[in-house]
Amino acid sequence: QVQLVESGGGLVQAGGSLRLSCTAPGSIFSVATMGWYRQAPGKQRDLVAHVSADGSTNYADSVKGRFTISRDSARGTVNLQMNSLKPEDTAVYYCNARIGITFWGRGTQVTVAS
Repeated sequence: QVQLVESGGGLVQAGGSLRLSCTAPGSIFSVATMGWYRQAPGKQRDLVAHVSADGSTNYADSVKGRFTISRDSARGTVNLQMNSLKPEDTAVYYCNARIGITFWGRGTQVTVAS
């Protein structure tokens, strides 16, 4: 079974930075589109960013220019560098792996203080 392991969530002040990481088994990491989604209270779970196996990326408009998604194939890790954080970025962030079948992490809380 695929297990996605997340790290890096926490509390940060507005304007600060956090780096989220998610590890996946190499067998799926090498071919999967990896992504980060987030869900704020009272809202649906929305795409933050994803990166395909060939390195192509997509970002939500709300995070373009502030967040960067990347893959580390040696470690089987997808990273989300989050800069210039805003209170509206506060949400539970979920790691996602898609290879036809979709897998989800358990989520990690990111809280940005005003």
